Amino acid sequence: MERIVACIDVGTSKICTLIGEVDQVGNLRVVGVGIVPSRGIRKGVVVNAQEATSAILASVEKAERLAGYEIETAYVGLAGAHISCINSRGAVAINRGERGVQPADIDRALDAARAIPIPHNRQVLHAIPRSYVLDGDDGVRDPLGMQAYRLEVEAHIITGATTSIQNLVKCVQATGLGINALVLEPLASGEAVLTDIEREMGVVLVDMGGGTTDIAIFIEGSIWHTVVLPVGGEQITHDIAVGLRTPFEVAEELKIKYGHACSRSVQVEDLLEVAAFGEGGSQRISRQFLAQIIEARVEEIFELVYQEIKRSGYDGLLPAGIVLCGGSADLAGVRDAAREVLGLPVRIGVPHDLRGLVDALGRPAFATSVGLLQWGLRRDMVQNVRPRRSEGSRILGWLRALLPDRSV
Repeated sequence: MERIVACIDVGTSKICTLIGEVDQVGNLRVVGVGIVPSRGIRKGVVVNAQEATSAILASVEKAERLAGYEIETAYVGLAGAHISCINSRGAVAINRGERGVQPADIDRALDAARAIPIPHNRQVLHAIPRSYVLDGDDGVRDPLGMQAYRLEVEAHIITGATTSIQNLVKCVQATGLGINALVLEPLASGEAVLTDIEREMGVVLVDMGGGTTDIAIFIEGSIWHTVVLPVGGEQITHDIAVGLRTPFEVAEELKIKYGHACSRSVQVEDLLEVAAFGEGGSQRISRQFLAQIIEARVEEIFELVYQEIKRSGYDGLLPAGIVLCGGSADLAGVRDAAREVLGLPVRIGVPHDLRGLVDALGRPAFATSVGLLQWGLRRDMVQNVRPRRSEGSRILGWLRALLPDRSV
């Protein structure tokens, strides 16, 4: 029986399903890729359940056809401005000091750290251990088997709005899939693009997606701070559409083909023929003017990132600087803009250690998708597969899930 792992990155601009095979030594090979335009998602949150479910289904079916497998469960990425974090501490007594710390003791300590007062409309997504303290000795990375009578854990607790989480879960389950785990997207992106040295020294991951910009600060090998800003590449496109009075689709194409985040790097003599509203139908604009529109919004995004880094209190602990990923990280000049605003070293992060169908995945836009797959692999949770059932039965099950339950 082959072992596989699957993930679904439900983003504002695209939905990407990946299916990977795991060999006997734990190597992962991507065998299925399904990328479709996102629908029913705004700023990382479901706003139309039927449209979102239909898009997720299309992405999953596409990846399944390519891989030749039908997946049963998947890891699902989660984002949105409703995400918040807090660092907490939990402590438990170890009654079997002569046996050392056991996995159950670590679980109890994490449960104690999770027991924080949160509003009834929020729930805990992740409780990630940062470090441990054994009988007053801090800085312990892995306490398993060590002798102690008291175990403390410093944990990073990530919470989200219950309704937003449930809406995404229902959309995925309506396609007939189960969910292995919900994974915060910047955590997944970090799996794909960060090095161990960067995590250890102190680094900020900035994932610039379509509707949100996700920030994760890693120090001493662990996650210390996370936040999701409700602004991303779509806001840049909207600014272009408004500034040039052009349709949104045209603005997106201009941004991708001719956009630049540093206007001084563009010649004022470069002119573009742009479709416009009204009877004229087209207009000629300077490419430098386009760059000025983009530059203003990009600088604003990085100013928000800078404020969040300062607010975290860890701004002096980040010698590895900034790693940019996400679709907007492909924008020309964005690295220079980030360096000027943030005053830190900046590099563009692309997924690494890829095998299989990776031609389309070696770009910053797919950091979250690849990271979700690696997240699942690292936890050694793999799925059983069976012969594909017909597409008609999958779609019938999806439609049945959307219908109201008349048994109550």
